[in-house]
Amino acid sequence: MCGAPSRLVDHKTPHRGDKRLFWSRSNWQALCTPCHSSRKQREERRC
Repeated sequence: MCGAPSRLVDHKTPHRGDKRLFWSRSNWQALCTPCHSSRKQREERRC
């Protein structure tokens, strides 16, 4: 999201316990910790 070095793998579509979606590499994206902990989590709360 911001271009900083990635430290985490995030799920583009929240898996909500679906193991197939959880392990689907096409659903993964690399994010830095601040983006994952703030922006992405805020987006998921809206859904």
